Amino acid sequence: MGIRYLHRLLNICQREVRSVENKPWEAEGLTKSEYEMIVDILGRKPNRTELGMYGVMWSEHCSYKNSKAVLRNLPTEGECVLQGPGENAGVIDIGDNQAVSFKIESHNHPSAIEPYQGAATGVGGIIRDIFTMGARPIACLDSLRFGDLEDQHVQFLFEGVVSGISGYGNCIGVPTVGGEVHFSAAYQDNPLVNAMCIGLMEHEDLATGTAKGVGNPVMVVGATTGRDGIQGASFASDELTEESEEDRPAVQVGDPFMEKLLLEASLELIKTGALVGIQDMGAAGLTGSSCEMASRGGAGIELDVDLVPKRETGMNAYEVMLSESQERMLVVPKKGKEDLVKQIFDKWDLNAAVIGKVTDDGMMRILNKGEIVAEAPARSLADDAPEYERESKKPDYLEEAQSYDWSQLEEPQDYNQALLEVLSSPNIASKEWVYQQYDHMVQTNTVVLPGSDAAVLRVKGTEKGLAVATDCNGRYCYLDPETGGAIAVAEAARNVVCSGAEPLAITDGLNFGNPLKPEIFWQFEKCIEGIGEACLSLGTPVTGGNVSFYNESPEAAIYPTPIIGMVGLLEDIEQATTIDFKDEGDLILLLGETKDELGASEYLQALYGLETGQPPSLDLDLEKRVQEVCLEAIKAGVVKSAHDCADGGLVVALAESCISGDLGAKIELVSDLAPSSLLFSESQSRIVISVAEEDLAQVKKLAAAKDIPISELGRVTGNSLVVNDLVNLEVGELKKEWTESIPTLIEG
Repeated sequence: MGIRYLHRLLNICQREVRSVENKPWEAEGLTKSEYEMIVDILGRKPNRTELGMYGVMWSEHCSYKNSKAVLRNLPTEGECVLQGPGENAGVIDIGDNQAVSFKIESHNHPSAIEPYQGAATGVGGIIRDIFTMGARPIACLDSLRFGDLEDQHVQFLFEGVVSGISGYGNCIGVPTVGGEVHFSAAYQDNPLVNAMCIGLMEHEDLATGTAKGVGNPVMVVGATTGRDGIQGASFASDELTEESEEDRPAVQVGDPFMEKLLLEASLELIKTGALVGIQDMGAAGLTGSSCEMASRGGAGIELDVDLVPKRETGMNAYEVMLSESQERMLVVPKKGKEDLVKQIFDKWDLNAAVIGKVTDDGMMRILNKGEIVAEAPARSLADDAPEYERESKKPDYLEEAQSYDWSQLEEPQDYNQALLEVLSSPNIASKEWVYQQYDHMVQTNTVVLPGSDAAVLRVKGTEKGLAVATDCNGRYCYLDPETGGAIAVAEAARNVVCSGAEPLAITDGLNFGNPLKPEIFWQFEKCIEGIGEACLSLGTPVTGGNVSFYNESPEAAIYPTPIIGMVGLLEDIEQATTIDFKDEGDLILLLGETKDELGASEYLQALYGLETGQPPSLDLDLEKRVQEVCLEAIKAGVVKSAHDCADGGLVVALAESCISGDLGAKIELVSDLAPSSLLFSESQSRIVISVAEEDLAQVKKLAAAKDIPISELGRVTGNSLVVNDLVNLEVGELKKEWTESIPTLIEG
């Protein structure tokens, strides 16, 4: 009898003990007061199946009971928004009757326990959210956080997650075109795995997860139901502990080939016009999909678990209703269209079974062999979870951290070596080791490949393109949550602008620690404030997203990490812009201004092991004007390259443009700043562009019209990066340090 089996047996026994002690709510992750609310709603004590249904639906993962009140402060409306928060994914208009559906979601806890399947099923789930809306998925991105890459367990998690993302995405035929990876001790035992997907659709194909029409059939389609993933939503709503390893059954197992069939069958079904509603069967499984659809439609649903296609024998109602087996959907077709649904899914070799019907009493009624085994108001499950306004307190660490005086540090004796150390930091170094494992060309839409500021995808049949990026600096958010949240939006928008696109809207993946801790909830509130301010200023409403709390290990919480997924539109795909210097003799310009801002920088971390200080400030009005000038210059056809200047500072941005273009640059900087700040300050609202000399006057005119700082840095020339008398390194040496750092750490 293995140790793991004994641990699992002990956990089961402990749950049974809690039930014997008349605390059945604890086994379902509920509080006593929540249990009493359920008793009031039902007018009686719930049975185990009912309690399990409330447990998953009232978990933080499904109900957002600790975050709803704060999230309402985010701007969610805009001219381009066709569908905002509340559905499976957001949808925005891009003109010509076309729309884009997109969303980001986390799969953190499953990936910490089972990195391959945790990441793979995260990708599968977000793809389902997109095609459930009626959109064909055209690309995925990922935003990942891990601990110290020199640690063997972190390497295991890193390699497993990357393999899971590539394994699922490559097989289903949706390219992974971009993203970001960061490393910090703050994520040592609790990695973050956030997946984003975008899809294209016609306006008339927009589908919703609604159940209505008394007597309309309720059908489950796709894969069979097993015992994997039971209580997955509850598992995601608790802190990781040493015992979390025993929660492997709460990690689902994905089948990308099955999902490919489900994708095609679902889109074909939506096209027929036979559907009333369709819903991904993700978190909380059959319980979540059915009660959410019923609540949205103001209806009830009656279903019989005996009719659900299963792959395991002896499954009871509790297991069927809470299973999170992958690659399943719940559909409500119009009455009389059941055979059409079956024909389509038979063609794709998938299950399609009528398991119930829509009712008019607002109740979720669960039958087993004709007998009622659970009954509760659908709205109480889906929408009436208690909402909490948690205590909020500014953390004690902030005053000391923000007041850290980095100017007392000695300047490096060798700035060449300093640059190489920053370039080889895992946070700055090339992520080619990651994205070379992804198929980023399948579907042949990818115009700008991974490695630039944003991925760019063509919209086939038009001249348009989409630019997509994810961004967040958790260190900034830890040291100044409000500014850090705003910078995440600003940087994501800047990345999209540097690629030639106008930012349209965002989706957010909000990763935080335990919201019951006042300091954590304060971080959450302040990050949301910053995100809201930036979205209003830049005109990029929030179309939806995901909140992931309880990202903690026994040691500490993660850095607050509100990841922003940004989508932008290029009216002309030919104007897609990349970071690489193009031609000898081109002028290199800086839009924006470098300030004395080394706090929270990669320079401090890479050279001194410090993650402290006041992060850079952000002037949202200046940010907007800098972005407008860059975009106007790109549309005027005078920008050859554009690169966001952020992590690592100006010299890193220059080095990356040299490396990408395999060309050198000679730079002359005039400033009173200390060399370290001049080179490595991470001041915001800066973009490095290169232009032909004859276009300089036009760019300066655009900058003057918007009253933004612009300076001539130097020229593209030779095969070395030369900055004043501080840096003089061959591009080949820069490239070696930049590209070999991560593979060396993993293989070493």
